Amino acid sequence: MRALCWEGVGKLAVRDVPEPGIRAEGDIIVKVRASSVCGSDLHLINGYLPAMREGDILGHEFTGEVVETGPGVQRLRVGDRVVVGSVVACGGCWYCRTEQYSLCDNSNPQPVLTEKLWGHSPAGILGYSHAAGGYSGSHAEYIRVPFGDVGAFKVPDGVADDAVVFASDAMPTGWMAADFCALKGGEVVAVWGAGGVGQMAARSAQILGAERVIVIDRLPERLATAADRLGVETINYAETDVLEALREMTAGRGPDACIEAVGMESHDVGPIYAYDKAKQSARLTTDRPTSVRQAIMACRKGGTVSIVGVHGGLVDKFPLGAAMNKALVLRMGQMHAQRYIPMLLDRLAVGEIDPGYLATHPMSLEDGVRGYELFEKKQDACLRSVLHPAA
Repeated sequence: MRALCWEGVGKLAVRDVPEPGIRAEGDIIVKVRASSVCGSDLHLINGYLPAMREGDILGHEFTGEVVETGPGVQRLRVGDRVVVGSVVACGGCWYCRTEQYSLCDNSNPQPVLTEKLWGHSPAGILGYSHAAGGYSGSHAEYIRVPFGDVGAFKVPDGVADDAVVFASDAMPTGWMAADFCALKGGEVVAVWGAGGVGQMAARSAQILGAERVIVIDRLPERLATAADRLGVETINYAETDVLEALREMTAGRGPDACIEAVGMESHDVGPIYAYDKAKQSARLTTDRPTSVRQAIMACRKGGTVSIVGVHGGLVDKFPLGAAMNKALVLRMGQMHAQRYIPMLLDRLAVGEIDPGYLATHPMSLEDGVRGYELFEKKQDACLRSVLHPAA
């Protein structure tokens, strides 16, 4: 079969690879219908997250059709159209039983590196390096999904592939970001990042009761899309001092909750960003925490900072004093896909959330390298490239 593979830092290629097969009784094999690129993939491609090997198949956000099931699969049948959460979870450990699926004890078969880096190993993630289990990803014609009964969900009739594909990751990540904010109604929420996750976080905050949502980015086309599609307020950080603008927009108080949906390659302008980028390029630090710093500094006293952008290691100049002395609540983590996807599919089916507009660049799997180039370089107003394997 054909698949989009990592060929070394900054290098991708579509090539022939063996088709996957059933390895465990709970496995399913899915024929991929649509697979989206994601900003967190760039951390792998560019070498900022460890444990990629030449030939690894990328991709973790996808929808498709079940073509084979293991003998232990009970809930799914061949022919079912499904969307699959990117986080792999066993469904039976303590973390899964308490719906903290991204912390599953049993789904990462290669936990040594993450135990050393983070103290404990979280769940495995499809297509996300050998640190996250070494699972092959979804930018391929077929993919093996472990624990299929736990992580794959039937797609409602009438929902298009290029919409439901985002129920795999962007939607649940955005919803969890807003859920972390514990909104009661009437709040002001600021969101850093107007990509797919940031826009889904903004929409989720609206549904959960936020009175105002302010989205922060530097790309005029993304800010315009967020304003037009979601009715949010926007700040262009390349033109405006973010902290000053947020104080002015909230009568000096600051947002009640701040969501960081950017991650470890956060961009900014000015000398501090140049310093962060130089240190990261020299591998003297792993992450550029610009958006996290701003979120902590901007948030009102006693507010919540929700971090769902992917971070992998160590950061410099973390404003711990501001977080502590303002009594902020910090919530963060990889999304608990299996907790949120069924509810989000119901909302998607009735049109309460419509993420289909994020798929600005649908294309064939064979054009996947170009899809990532458009996405990374933010060319042609690309929000997301969605890859479609040949029928």
